[in-house]
Amino acid sequence: MESKFYEEDKLLVFKITDEIDDCSVQKIRRRADYEMERYMPKRVIFDFDRVTFMDSAGIGMVIGRYKFANLLGAKLEVSNLGASVKRIFEMSGILKLIPVAQDLQEA
Repeated sequence: MESKFYEEDKLLVFKITDEIDDCSVQKIRRRADYEMERYMPKRVIFDFDRVTFMDSAGIGMVIGRYKFANLLGAKLEVSNLGASVKRIFEMSGILKLIPVAQDLQEA
């Protein structure tokens, strides 16, 4: 996972580069929490552009980061959902809670 913080926009972007399963979720969770506490962003985006597989552990990870971002006063969004990842988000109902970022290319 790569992360980039845009100081002027208080935007923190996480580009997830691996499959999201039980093994990778712990590492993503720790890194995301650390970066959010470090930068205290106003907006957090999880970019799923390079994710080819995600299971229910990924849904739990995203919901947990959503709650943590809210505690820090930030808004969490997701972007670049591939077909399989988007289907999992839709089946879980998470897209009713977490918006899809439209302007990640501008960041």
